[in-house]
Amino acid sequence: MSHDHDDRPQLTAAQAAAVLNPPAGRNGGDLVVETLQGLGATTVFGLPGQHALGMFDALRRSSLRYVGLRVENNAGFAADAYGRITGEVAPLLLSTGPGALTSLAALQEAAAASAPVLAISSQIPTAGLGGGRHGYLHELRDQQASVRDIVKSVHTVRTASQIPSAIAAAWASALTAPHGPVWVEIPQDVLLAETTLPVVSAMDATPRELYPRPELTIAAAHLLSNAERPVIVAGGGVVRSDASGKLRALAEKIDAPVVTTFGGKGAFPWDHPLSLRSWLEDRHTTDFLEDADVLLVVGSGLGELSSNYHTFRPRGRVVQIEADAGKLESNHPALGIHSDAREALADLLDTVGRREDPGAAERVRTVLEKVRVRIEAQDLTLEQQVLAAVREALPDAAPSFWDMTILAYWAWSAFDARRPNTMHSAQGAGGLGYGFPAAIGAAAADPTKPVLAVSGDGGAMYSIAELATARQYDLPLTWLIVDDGGYGILREYMTGAFGETTGTELARPDFVALAESFGVPAVRTGPESLAADLSKALATPGPSVVVLPALLRMFEPTHL
Repeated sequence: MSHDHDDRPQLTAAQAAAVLNPPAGRNGGDLVVETLQGLGATTVFGLPGQHALGMFDALRRSSLRYVGLRVENNAGFAADAYGRITGEVAPLLLSTGPGALTSLAALQEAAAASAPVLAISSQIPTAGLGGGRHGYLHELRDQQASVRDIVKSVHTVRTASQIPSAIAAAWASALTAPHGPVWVEIPQDVLLAETTLPVVSAMDATPRELYPRPELTIAAAHLLSNAERPVIVAGGGVVRSDASGKLRALAEKIDAPVVTTFGGKGAFPWDHPLSLRSWLEDRHTTDFLEDADVLLVVGSGLGELSSNYHTFRPRGRVVQIEADAGKLESNHPALGIHSDAREALADLLDTVGRREDPGAAERVRTVLEKVRVRIEAQDLTLEQQVLAAVREALPDAAPSFWDMTILAYWAWSAFDARRPNTMHSAQGAGGLGYGFPAAIGAAAADPTKPVLAVSGDGGAMYSIAELATARQYDLPLTWLIVDDGGYGILREYMTGAFGETTGTELARPDFVALAESFGVPAVRTGPESLAADLSKALATPGPSVVVLPALLRMFEPTHL
């Protein structure tokens, strides 16, 4: 883009003086926080460390709100949730070496779930870069190599003047579909060195839009308009791109049943006549999907959990809309459309012909009834009772964050999320410890709503330190800990595979007493009192803990 003379910014005398005479006492850290402010950030997460102190000191001179967690991985989970809830970039400030490396599992989850996290890490001083072995504290031979396989893009800074452009480029990368984590690293000496550069002003880092190619839209519309048994699979891409309204309009226009993946929970109304809900780990659902003559997959790669552990074998044509080009046709041949879900659904909605199928709703009811009968035959009343109690207690608009625990595995299939972008779990990467720190990030994003975290006792121990964070910031969140004395799902897997378990049984604290030692009110409950105790906790300002001693079991798998 070229500028003629009239395009140049016109500064008042006062503005020109401010640019030419920036305030004294600024350093590279100030350029970091000024750039974040100029891009529109309001909240940052992180944990200070020796090499990163220049950034953290600069926070004092900024309007940014800092939410500090006790472990870098938990700070990453909090940033992930903030990005999912707001759709905005969540800055994550990290130190070098151990601090950076401790965040990696959280960044893997952000990558799997397409959460826009901007990790800004310090580095050893510039003189130590380049792979030499200088013996600096926290030194890695190549810190970037540790993150390159996880994040969308890596941005390196070696001078103060590079800071604004590197952060702006990373910001745009994080928000380009598919959203995801990005990495910027800045040496300690660059962060600490005084700068006379002008204060960073508002910056534009508008992401590139990802539109579908028109000939592919026409081909997909033709297939769907003329299908006899079309079915839609709606994944996390529908939620991330805020496309649930367009999804519903398209499903109703062509009378196509919709199943949502575990990452796509809430993308389609649970009780809609065309809703197959989320029973993807069920052979009746798998059979129904296989019987479709045209299967529209939106915002999903049909990975392990979305394909009933790769037992799904489509017999009809597959149309796949996916913003991550690497997921297109990665599991099944398809008409692959590389596009943001919202843009592709909008174009399909305009192009597809109306199609009426009076029998579609009846076929959906038949499948759901078969699923119900299968589950009812397994004597799993307690599990369904507990899940129903959580649903009863949780306000419709309140977000929930589920750790890798048996109740969450039930929720993936059987929980009515009621609203898009309210139910979140760590099912992308599958790491433990996500639920509670993620709830902290969501509560920081919108403190007007209560937030629910759900963990088992094993996962809870990963993030117990963050009870101090929740208390320090007085965040409106309730933590439900289902205490079964071990890693419950691994106990089931090992018993099923080997007849006995190893390493699954855990000594654990009195979670009620432990929470109260942090100044967080807590209550021990039972299945009958769970709904009332959860409701009371969620309605009470500030953090709270509800402990449910219960041994829950999973429903039988159908993929074996």
